Amino acid sequence: MLEQTNRSLGREFFDRHVVEVARDLLGRVLVCTLPQGTVSLRLTEVEAYNGRDDPASHAYRGRTPRNEVMFGPPGHVYVYFTYGMHFCMNLVTGQDGHSSAVLLRAGEVLDGLELARERRPTARKDRELAQGPARLTMAVGVDRAFDGADACGDGIPFSVLTGTPPDPALIRTGPRTGVSGAGATTPWRFWIDGDPSVSPYRPHVPKRKPSGGPAAAPQPRT
Repeated sequence: MLEQTNRSLGREFFDRHVVEVARDLLGRVLVCTLPQGTVSLRLTEVEAYNGRDDPASHAYRGRTPRNEVMFGPPGHVYVYFTYGMHFCMNLVTGQDGHSSAVLLRAGEVLDGLELARERRPTARKDRELAQGPARLTMAVGVDRAFDGADACGDGIPFSVLTGTPPDPALIRTGPRTGVSGAGATTPWRFWIDGDPSVSPYRPHVPKRKPSGGPAAAPQPRT
């Protein structure tokens, strides 16, 4: 059993519809090995973004230098910078050229706790180390430099292990966090019910100019 849970997921796992992959990523183990050491975490919350068919996706308006990795092949890592301060990590899915990806929102750190704590010194409890997409990338040491890395390669720096998927009865789904407009109610956020590492859900809150002007236009997510 241990050998099976430590087996790396192949590219065929990611070469499916993004919603199917997102749900199936729960309970899998992300491993990130860098010169400072290895951190592994069990994925407990994710969100699906379906490329040009999804108004909330970074790829909705087409290919750009920023989102190039989303267009394939599957199994690669897409990292973007947001709010001028955070990095978010995604795993590309579907056929080459489709531009869909799964945002990794939260996880439970299994190995490398001390290293994750060094990277996240403000975390009060271990369950908060990777509780949210920006915290997750900090805990595993990911930034934009890893955009395009292959999670189906030789395991350096990334691999995704089989892990132990949760009981299907524990999988919940709902609207994606912070999404507005046409994709606001699409139930493509998936999480493990009752897991303490899952991040709190926050609906989209329009940003307003200091002068009280109109709300800023919503920005696509992954």
